[in-house]
Amino acid sequence: MTYEELWHSLTTVYDTGEARAVARWLMEVAFGLTMTDIIGGGMEKLSDAEQQRLSTMQQRLLKGEPVQYVTGKADFGPIQIDVAPGVLIPRPETYELCQWVLSSFSGKPQKQDNLLTVLDIGTGSGCIACTLALQLAEAKVTAWDISAETLAIAQRNAALLQVGVTFERRDALQLPTEQNRWDVIISNPPYICKQEQKDMERHVLEHEPHLALFVPDDSPLLFYRAIAHYARKALRNQGELYFEINPLYCEELLTMLHEEGLEQTEVRCDQFGKRRFVKAIRL
Repeated sequence: MTYEELWHSLTTVYDTGEARAVARWLMEVAFGLTMTDIIGGGMEKLSDAEQQRLSTMQQRLLKGEPVQYVTGKADFGPIQIDVAPGVLIPRPETYELCQWVLSSFSGKPQKQDNLLTVLDIGTGSGCIACTLALQLAEAKVTAWDISAETLAIAQRNAALLQVGVTFERRDALQLPTEQNRWDVIISNPPYICKQEQKDMERHVLEHEPHLALFVPDDSPLLFYRAIAHYARKALRNQGELYFEINPLYCEELLTMLHEEGLEQTEVRCDQFGKRRFVKAIRL
């Protein structure tokens, strides 16, 4: 199979530009071939076993399966992480949320009494927790998720990146009563209402975990409310809460945060100009 044959076949699923990009990603990540290699005839040099593997991957892509699941890898900012069906594929917007946290603590003096304590609720692949642990040397990072399968992948990513993260199985809707434990709580919880499914892409709906995506139509702030209620006491004085959000419910979310006693709220837009992130502080 040639590169042209591969990407042309994928135009039944993607537009031309996306088909080319998916084909390039597949060849680079799964077979270590750059475009220079491909132009130089690298695909023709694949062994029979590699050609069979490529054909199997092609068939998965033609069924609409995301290329990240097919390769088992996903980019997240400057790092690459393992993913698998059942674990949400990290988005570039989520890395923007990490950058906000990192910029907030860049240049601040290190705490003298103990390490900065950071909690990632609903860690999924561990992309947020691993990124913060990698770039905040003075932080002690903990990550919670309800899924044992997901936590296993997150732990593997931490091991591959050689970062120290404490992983625990916890339900974000049944959080403990704690006081003054965390300096930072960050979460990208499920926030898409089921009525929004009609506007979503097929490969997301059919392959990514609904548990990590959807909330009931009548309770769009389900997870945010539970986490904010926990954060109100679990954060230390001046502790910071960061959320990735659904822009449709931004105003409702801000109202809820004030009702929970979290102040100095700030909203930021993502790279597409959508209100995507919120920060609040416990005073």
